Amino acid sequence: MSERLYITDAYDLGGLKVRLVFSDGTDSTVDVGDYIRRHPHPQYNKYLDPKKFSTFTLDGGNIVWGRNWDLIFPIEQLYKGIIN
Repeated sequence: MSERLYITDAYDLGGLKVRLVFSDGTDSTVDVGDYIRRHPHPQYNKYLDPKKFSTFTLDGGNIVWGRNWDLIFPIEQLYKGIIN
């Protein structure tokens, strides 16, 4: 049985990119800004502001933005470093 994969640390790299460290020790850099620009939505667009973007938290082993999880991504995509 494989263990559940989750994020242990997250770092704002600037430019709307995050560095994620996973429970198996893997590091991944993800360009969240690229996703937001490709999928414009009022709920997401506010995170194009670097100050808003940097307010992410780790919750339940995933990285989330907003009090009501405005922006969240599948852990498998984050692990690969590409979000669709």
